[in-house]
Amino acid sequence: MIQNYINHAVKVCVCLSLALLGVSLALNGSEKEMTTMVNFFNMGSAISANGFGRLFGALMLLAAALVLCSKKQKLSMLSFGLILLVAALPLLTLLDSSRYIESLGGFPILGSGQGVIKYAALIPLALTLFFASRFSLVQLAWFNYLPVAMVLMWIGGLKFYEFEAKGIVSLVSTSPFMSWLYELFSVQWASNLIGSYDILFAVLLGVGLTIRRYKLLIIAMLGCGAVFVMTQTFLITAQGAFSAQTVLAGLGQFVIKDLWFIANLLVILKFTLQLYSTSNNGD
Repeated sequence: MIQNYINHAVKVCVCLSLALLGVSLALNGSEKEMTTMVNFFNMGSAISANGFGRLFGALMLLAAALVLCSKKQKLSMLSFGLILLVAALPLLTLLDSSRYIESLGGFPILGSGQGVIKYAALIPLALTLFFASRFSLVQLAWFNYLPVAMVLMWIGGLKFYEFEAKGIVSLVSTSPFMSWLYELFSVQWASNLIGSYDILFAVLLGVGLTIRRYKLLIIAMLGCGAVFVMTQTFLITAQGAFSAQTVLAGLGQFVIKDLWFIANLLVILKFTLQLYSTSNNGD
């Protein structure tokens, strides 16, 4: 029964995020991410960044709709392919130097690519939604762990740089859950602590999967999940929060993608529950 609830929750996270992002792009059209994609694929002569943004938004909306009604085999394959396309197009632009900060050495110092690496979470989710029967639960758990570890370690590591420490001030300072950090620590040290937290729990989650200890997995999942749940609160606590500009523009597009990582963690939760059941039966 719990497994079914988790499956539904994963589907809701994927559908809701794709729908919100799709509406955002369909309404706003052009934004920096779309401009970079158009330039990277040399499509400027065929379509404007604004037009491509609207097209990409329409693809997301279609993908969300297909996920909801993908019980038939043909629709499942179409949904899987569409989600892969939505994920692959932005991820390929990580090969473009404009995604990195050249003044800090370029790769791996992400600039605009911070939102792009989040698309990696969609790939294991597509496998989980449409081809779960072809993999064991532990394989699906590892597939879904990889994007969680990547984003927490990569973006967490950037927190040790001054540009990132200053970049999160507007979000942290207005958050009732995190603003206390600036009362106890400097901007840089607060950022260092946040980055250390991200990396620590990403590593703990990997260790938990490796040694297969459900108690460690639960602690690690709660720690990782807190990061992605906390980012959702920024839509409410950030300056000018919960306006069309916040939800359907830059901040919203960045934050809403974290629903994918919550879904990744829900898949790992299924494996954790299996471990728990096996452990209890063994006793």
